[in-house]
Amino acid sequence: MSTNSQASQRITALLDENSFVEIGAQVCARSTDFNLKQTQTPSDGVITGYGVIGGSLVYVYSQDASVLNGSVGEMHAKKIANLYDLALKTKAPVIGLIESAGLRLQEATDALNGFGEIYKKQALSSGVIPQITAIFGSCGGGLALIPTLTDFTFMEEKKARLFVNAPNTLDGNEISKCDTSSAAFQSEEAGIVDVTGDEASVLSQIRELIGMLPACSEDGPYFEDCTDDLNRVCEQIAACVGDTSIALSQLADDGAVFEVKAGYARDMVTAFIRLNGVTIGCVANRSEVYGEEGTVTDKFDPVLTPAGCDKAADFVNFCDAFNIPVLSLTNVKGFKADKCSEKKIAKAAAKLTYAFANATVPKVNVVIGQAFGSAYVTMNSKAIGADITMAWPDAKIGTMDAKLAAKIICDGQGADAIDACAAEYEALQTSAASAARRGYVDQIVEPADTRKYVIGAFEMLLSKKEDRPAKKHGTV
Repeated sequence: MSTNSQASQRITALLDENSFVEIGAQVCARSTDFNLKQTQTPSDGVITGYGVIGGSLVYVYSQDASVLNGSVGEMHAKKIANLYDLALKTKAPVIGLIESAGLRLQEATDALNGFGEIYKKQALSSGVIPQITAIFGSCGGGLALIPTLTDFTFMEEKKARLFVNAPNTLDGNEISKCDTSSAAFQSEEAGIVDVTGDEASVLSQIRELIGMLPACSEDGPYFEDCTDDLNRVCEQIAACVGDTSIALSQLADDGAVFEVKAGYARDMVTAFIRLNGVTIGCVANRSEVYGEEGTVTDKFDPVLTPAGCDKAADFVNFCDAFNIPVLSLTNVKGFKADKCSEKKIAKAAAKLTYAFANATVPKVNVVIGQAFGSAYVTMNSKAIGADITMAWPDAKIGTMDAKLAAKIICDGQGADAIDACAAEYEALQTSAASAARRGYVDQIVEPADTRKYVIGAFEMLLSKKEDRPAKKHGTV
């Protein structure tokens, strides 16, 4: 492998020192059309091989933009497909580093077939081995399907471009109006990109993510030695009901949180943490975002949105495929109510409901605020399969807010009657204690003690086995 190309330098920065072994270094373009034979195509524009990250085996391909602009031809694609075959045989993750002009026009149908071969390998690998893509340059047209067929997509924040149709080709748009290919658009608006940053940061964060994931779907939950106090009191967590990304940092071993799709659907947090060294996937409603100085920088209604549901459902499905236990922090009063959301919310909420209900991994739900109506049921409630449900003492669980219910029940009566009815309704129907009496809450825990109780629940559930009706796959 040449050490001069940017493609090789990225591999060196990504992997443990001196661990990379190249495969297929002598492969070059087979086609002779349009004078390709006279053009040198070292490695046919893509470096492929294997190495280790933190001692764990990974397979890597890195497109070399210095060779025919990194374009995908017949042999280029075969090298990537071969890498996937090896990864499936040995059950190890695949990481793709993308910088390419797209399809190699000189090879036309051969290149198109190559795209299809890669797509197929990715589809067969989905749910079997983790797939990660990082985009450092252009990734357009049919090539854009490659990162979207993987589990996690990283993108360099300034130079990278991701698009099916270039911004200037979109009706009524030009790049100066809206750069639909930018990292900002793809991470914040489209929700395709999980993490953005400069090149060094992207590579570093891929290493961090790999360190939290199992090698394949056949592995059990991923363990790492834990030095944090299992019984540590989370004194500040009660103040973090609004911004649950901070609440998760309070619960996590050493405060470490790896959030994915942080810029998209910010009303829903999806993240990995460790509890007693075990990787846990977390889904949490969020109503506030705090800045570095502790001030509120953004606010949301505590409701489920279509984008938030889709984001959470995809994350839960990944966790279930790779045997990663799921923790949910619930604070939701209903569904987003506007014309735009109404087009999608029923389907999106059904998708999230299905994801939680279908998942067979250990599932723990902690009600930290409001939990009203069908939105609460959707958020990993006991009714759809949570193994353990906890609630903070002041949590509210029921059909609707007690005050609203009282107004309906006491329609036409005075304020005093409504207030009295609301107090009675809250005691009988919407308090954490009333839900616990009915068996819908297993434990009422003080906020500061949440960490030790959640760790205990997951330790108890470690050997969980749960069957589902025999089927090829669901259709939701």
